Amino acid sequence: MLYQISQGTKSFGSQLIFKQLQFEIKGNEKIAVVGPNGSGKTTLLKIISGEIDLDDGVIHKSNQVRLGVLSQTSFTDEEISVESAFSEEFAFIHKMQEQLEVMHVALQSDHDEKLLFQYDALLHAFEMAGGYTFDSEMKTVLTKMGFVEADLLRPIKTFSGGQKTRLAFAKLLLSKPDILLLDEPTNHLDISTIEWLEGYLIYYPKAIVFVSHDRYFLDKVANTVVDIDGHKTTRYSGNYSSYLHQKTTNLEKQLSAYNRQQKDIERLEALIEKFRYKRSKAAFAQSKIKYLQRMDKIEKPKGEGRSFAANFVSKIRGAKDVLVLDQCVIGYDQVLANISMQILRGDKVAIMGDNGTGKSTLLKTIVGQIPLLAGELMLGHQIEVGYFDQDHAQFSSQKTVLEEIWDDFPDLDKTQVRTVLGRFLFSGDDVFKSVSVCSGGERVRLLLAKLMLKQANLLILDEPTNHLDIPGKEALEDALSGYEGTILFVSHDRYFIEKIATSRLVFEQGKATYYPLNIEQKKAEPAVSVKEEQKVERLAQVKQKKELTKELARIEKQITESEIELEGLREKRFEPEYYHDYQKMKDLDDQIDDVHNAIARLIARWEELQESVEEK
Repeated sequence: MLYQISQGTKSFGSQLIFKQLQFEIKGNEKIAVVGPNGSGKTTLLKIISGEIDLDDGVIHKSNQVRLGVLSQTSFTDEEISVESAFSEEFAFIHKMQEQLEVMHVALQSDHDEKLLFQYDALLHAFEMAGGYTFDSEMKTVLTKMGFVEADLLRPIKTFSGGQKTRLAFAKLLLSKPDILLLDEPTNHLDISTIEWLEGYLIYYPKAIVFVSHDRYFLDKVANTVVDIDGHKTTRYSGNYSSYLHQKTTNLEKQLSAYNRQQKDIERLEALIEKFRYKRSKAAFAQSKIKYLQRMDKIEKPKGEGRSFAANFVSKIRGAKDVLVLDQCVIGYDQVLANISMQILRGDKVAIMGDNGTGKSTLLKTIVGQIPLLAGELMLGHQIEVGYFDQDHAQFSSQKTVLEEIWDDFPDLDKTQVRTVLGRFLFSGDDVFKSVSVCSGGERVRLLLAKLMLKQANLLILDEPTNHLDIPGKEALEDALSGYEGTILFVSHDRYFIEKIATSRLVFEQGKATYYPLNIEQKKAEPAVSVKEEQKVERLAQVKQKKELTKELARIEKQITESEIELEGLREKRFEPEYYHDYQKMKDLDDQIDDVHNAIARLIARWEELQESVEEK
């Protein structure tokens, strides 16, 4: 046991966060903490990190356990270079290296067996600590976080605030604490970096506790889920999808048990009422009253937390040809991409690519915020644009929430405005609070309410899911899935992209390539009787199960082969040919990363197939 909270209680003023909290971290668990906004996820991380204290309860933690948390990772001296700052995490390796060199010199003249044994033990410890690989690992983590090797020599102070955050994240990963605490680690990372981080964390040799609204990330990394609901925590084994299934099953069982108990209570209360005033049955009635008083009452399970209810519709249909880009060159001081594409009515285009490749620049060019450098951009007839800007999502205003909507849509009466705000979870006195004190999620909901009221037939969305919790993302997905207009959107949320997109525009290496997703039309089949249809369906299921079983066996073989390959690559790290040659070691580490990620994908596919086979 690395860490344990027992019977923990925490409140902020009159607001109870945790009651009789039970939480533990064991071995190299990857624990995802989930729950609605305000349930206490970040508070739990702060309790574990020691940033805040419990009001009551007991914490058990070994003094040797090292905790690492991103919010507490900073650079005390920003004058030093990135390499110097990162090297602080390998001070113990440098010290061992110095000791090895001293012992090596001594062994040249002294062949003492005891000294040789000590040298061998220290050399083994040096290898296990990554003595031959730390330099290449440092460069790998840096480049995967979106930097170049030359940045190692730059002083910390020369980087932007966002870059410093990513550097701090890289430094935290290199420090390899026994318990890694991460609060929304995928925020502001592009998809390729998120995918690399998933692979890194899956094989992280120690424990991780993290909070995330990225459902793919939760599924890939977590092997344990702790759900916070009603001031209590419930622990589930498995990834996020497994947790959702288990929780639904548990809620159904609890509801069934609750309903049975309520019927028993009604029956007993009717008996008590019937016999309590009859002298011959008074003792019987009293025994039933005592039985009811001693009964452990089953709580009625709560439904999922409320989310907003958007309904996007177009005021006018607009032309079939919504947007045409002909040799459009976009950028600021330098060209970012040259784009040619045609978007038709009803298309839902996901714009994808690494940070800085031109995704948001394209959206700003289409809405006229940035001039086109060259080419031609044409909007179709009667096309009206609704624009969601990720930067404006953090806008500040002294207006109230009610005024922010009403000033933009003065034709609505107060009841209509309040009805719309209610659909976006602004009720009661919430509508009179200043926008400046709203949370990030509230401001996003406010902008989405405006967007809905505009009734545009072309929605241009820049990171619309940022600051939304999982129920909020699901609500937005449902609303946009039913929207009959056209959508052009930037997102790093892979689950959101998969749910919404009908095509993709991918930015990479200075190019923007359009990929329409071809949907195969089902061929008309001759009508058959119900019996025949059932027989055909059963035969198809048997055939499909056989095919799935074959694929399972094939993937199991691939996993075994890949693990053998991975072990062979790891062994090479200790060969002089590699640890004396930085470039060879870097190439080797890249190979190891690729095989790691390939195994992770194979395992994920194996789990999907296994679940499908069990359902057949």
